[in-house]
Amino acid sequence: MNHLILLFLLLFAVALADKKSQKKTQNLSSDNSSHKRQKRDWIWNQMHIKEEIDAPLPHHVGKITSSVSNKNAKYIIEGEYANTIFQVQEKTGDVYAFERLDREKKAEYELTALVIDKRNNQSLEPPSKFIIKVYDINDNAPVFVQKVFNGSVPEMSPVGTSVTKVTAVDADDPTVSGHATVTYQVIKGDEYFTIDDSGVISTTRPDLDRETQSTYEIIVKAKDAPGFSGDSSTATVIITLSDINDNFPVFKHSSFHFRVPENISVRGEVGRVKVEDIDEPQHRNTKYSFVRGDYRDTFEIVANPYTNEGIIRPKKPLDYEKVTEYKFDIEATDPTVDLRYFKSGGNKSISTVTIEVTDVDEPPVFSKPVYEFKVMENDPELRPLGSVSAQDPDAAKRKIRYIRRRASPNGDYVRVSDTGFIQLSKPLDREFSSSYNITVAAQEILEDGRLSDRESHAQVLVIVGDQNDNAPEISYPEDPKVCENAAPGKVIVRISATDKDEISPRGFFKFSLATEDSNFSLIENYDNTANITVKYGQFNRELAKIHYLPVIISDNGEPELSSTNTLVISVCKCNEKGDFTFCEERAKHVGVSIQALVAIFVCIFTIIVLFAVLAMLLLLRKRHKKDLSGLGRNVAEIHEQLVKYDEEGGGEMDTTSYDVSVLNSVRRTGAKPEALPSPYSQVQKPPGIMTSGAAEMETMIEEKKDEADNDRDLLPYDTLHIYGYEGAESIAESLSSLQSGSSDSDIDYDFLNDWGPRFKMLAELYGTEPNEDFVY
Repeated sequence: MNHLILLFLLLFAVALADKKSQKKTQNLSSDNSSHKRQKRDWIWNQMHIKEEIDAPLPHHVGKITSSVSNKNAKYIIEGEYANTIFQVQEKTGDVYAFERLDREKKAEYELTALVIDKRNNQSLEPPSKFIIKVYDINDNAPVFVQKVFNGSVPEMSPVGTSVTKVTAVDADDPTVSGHATVTYQVIKGDEYFTIDDSGVISTTRPDLDRETQSTYEIIVKAKDAPGFSGDSSTATVIITLSDINDNFPVFKHSSFHFRVPENISVRGEVGRVKVEDIDEPQHRNTKYSFVRGDYRDTFEIVANPYTNEGIIRPKKPLDYEKVTEYKFDIEATDPTVDLRYFKSGGNKSISTVTIEVTDVDEPPVFSKPVYEFKVMENDPELRPLGSVSAQDPDAAKRKIRYIRRRASPNGDYVRVSDTGFIQLSKPLDREFSSSYNITVAAQEILEDGRLSDRESHAQVLVIVGDQNDNAPEISYPEDPKVCENAAPGKVIVRISATDKDEISPRGFFKFSLATEDSNFSLIENYDNTANITVKYGQFNRELAKIHYLPVIISDNGEPELSSTNTLVISVCKCNEKGDFTFCEERAKHVGVSIQALVAIFVCIFTIIVLFAVLAMLLLLRKRHKKDLSGLGRNVAEIHEQLVKYDEEGGGEMDTTSYDVSVLNSVRRTGAKPEALPSPYSQVQKPPGIMTSGAAEMETMIEEKKDEADNDRDLLPYDTLHIYGYEGAESIAESLSSLQSGSSDSDIDYDFLNDWGPRFKMLAELYGTEPNEDFVY
């Protein structure tokens, strides 16, 4: 044990000696270094200054000091505010402020301190930065962030309900106790609202009623914390009470009176009752109901969602002749009112409504809107089917006249008498239309016999019952075909039938062949179909490539009707599988019934008779025209004037170049007429020829006159016209066309009809068939 203690002491002594040796070595190294450079340090005082100092300028801020020992040392400062706001005493290092400082504008200033040798301006110490802090004094009052605040709270809210929050800011240093602490106070409106230190405004009363006062304007003051002097500021807070549904509607009048005509439409507006609800529109939910009066089934009251008015409407037609006045009580209430804020005065309002019905001239009223009658088709007895009836609902009870307005199908099939009887104009055909619908109008006959302009309508439906008057007809399949080597019993085609009449409830159609002398047989399926099969087999295409098979189809109606229909069956070549390889093209034959054949024959006979009558009429007219044409040629010389053709004058239409009095004088005296000068140039003729020609003309005129006087078959005429004689002495050829009518020329002169009225006479003379008779 002793040895251990001795060993421990020895080790401790060695360690201690080593530590002392290291320390000595370090000191020696430090001493060697100090001989090379002596270390110097800046010595700072506290650099701070209060704002807004009242003492005269400049104000001492602090002092900068360096440990350098040099009699030529000079202190200077640099920075943004150096040598302006702040200046330093170059020998002592004292720093002064030459302006009063405001911490709210700038709380601290950063400058740089230097010490230089004033002989050569060489730095004796490295530059060092320092900060001058401005100490705060409580020289600012709290200021609200805005002058006016707005808030809202539901009316009737409990005490302490938060309204809004206001904020005021103090520009003083918040790190200094009490300098930036703000307290609030309501200085106007404190009987309704209060404010806490955080600026939250809340209610102080539970009975704030929007209907009494909807807005409040309060004034709030902000100031420093208690115990600190300072100014304060104020702000205005506008508080709006939002609406809740806490009021019931109230009728504006204790009674309402309305006048309405009796012909007001159902759901039309009779009138409106008005209530007053002082809540805002979104909280007006008035419900109207009847209190007293037995007219709930006659009227209804509906609230208008926009105006909150009650609209009274009839639920059924009004009748002045039955009820002239309605009187009942109604109430108005609001089921959505919040009963927590129920106010005295009742939860409903009652008013009396009187509705006076006025009389109007109403149209007649039918006993029922639709009349239905039944009749059998083809019924020859056109007896009245029934009648419609309408009455004047007014007290006058005028007579009624009935008029048919519309019909479907269109046509005069169903008639309506003035007294309302419904009658058929002819037998009806159910296959044309199974029902006939007409609209009948009823009008009142006024006292003066005129019809009222007001009318009402009813529908008349005539249902036509069916008779078995149509034979069944085959429904043709697509081109029945059969192989020429078909085996007996091979089904060729399945046929069916249709009937325009109603299907008999007793059963099916009957099918049979008109003749058994064929290679076909018919097998009925008793389901309105039948199979056409091969009877013997092996058809010969050389003998017949197409077979016409008559099939008789009859119905089970009363009376039973049948029709014969022809199936056209082609015999085709087939391959070994029985597929058709070649068939002749042929037209499809359509089977017709006996009635259809009779109708066709009647039509053909009628057409033949009409053609025969027309042919006879044409023949008679042609003969008549020929007679007139012959008569015209015999009297062709008769005309209204005497015209000379031996002149190159104006032609037969020229009536101004001749004096008829010359002819009359010749007739009376027998003297020869003197030659009159003609306005037209004449061909020069020998004098003897003129005399001879005039004598011959006179003779001709007298002959024609005698013929006219003695011929009793001709009509009398005042003057004579001669076309066939030009005179023997005329050097001009004859210009007359009369005698060319008997020419054997084969020229067709019918084109003269197309040349107009000037060539009408020539066309009648030369045409073989004049277009019309002569007109003298």
